[in-house]
Amino acid sequence: MELDISGARIFFTLPIDVPVLGPLRLSETMVVSWIVMILITGLCIWLTHDLKEENISKRQAVAELIVEKANSFVIGNMGEKFSYMIPFVAALFATSVVSNLISLVGLRSPTADLSTEAAWAVVVFTIDHGTEDQRQMVSVDIMKGFTTPIPIMTPFNILSEIATPISMACRHFGNILSGVVINALIYGSLALASGKLLGLLPGVLGRTLSQIPILDVGVPAVLSVYFDWFSGVMQAFIFCMLTVMYIANAAEEG
Repeated sequence: MELDISGARIFFTLPIDVPVLGPLRLSETMVVSWIVMILITGLCIWLTHDLKEENISKRQAVAELIVEKANSFVIGNMGEKFSYMIPFVAALFATSVVSNLISLVGLRSPTADLSTEAAWAVVVFTIDHGTEDQRQMVSVDIMKGFTTPIPIMTPFNILSEIATPISMACRHFGNILSGVVINALIYGSLALASGKLLGLLPGVLGRTLSQIPILDVGVPAVLSVYFDWFSGVMQAFIFCMLTVMYIANAAEEG
């Protein structure tokens, strides 16, 4: 996709399918997602390497702190009976955070592609109904739940059940994509402003300096503290919070 703002062209990277091994095609989102998973796996191996019961290292202290925070987050919001959800929620949060922040090194964030959040929504929806199956043991009871309070409400109940994870995915995607777009607009606007201002200088000096986007140095980095760091971490936290509340509320209603 390309935008033209008063002569300044801004490009947004879109997933490009690359043929690999015949019919198998890999998109940019898939490649960066695998990089994210490799980074998280490597970090977990490093944090949990050579664990001790006494005289623990700072690395082990950080690992134990992360585990404690994950335990308190899930159990505090869902209850002790949902302790088995701790690994899933922790993995979801870590994947979301790293995916959101990986754009800082120049890679396209996988969460700027709706297919990533859609896959997460499918997983959350499946876990939620898997939990109901384990609790009620009879899938017919679940289907009967859609007919309450009256059978005519069945289509609306089904739509509501499906809409919740979809809205979670779209919310996360929209916030991350908006940050990418805003950053791109800021870079383009500053480059244009730099060219116009420095172009006012006389002679060769003005023509030379107008080609260098000097205003792009420093200013975008300050705005990145919010759009990349704060927003990225906050959106990951909100998505995990909505996930645990969605599953916990569905269990209570069941």
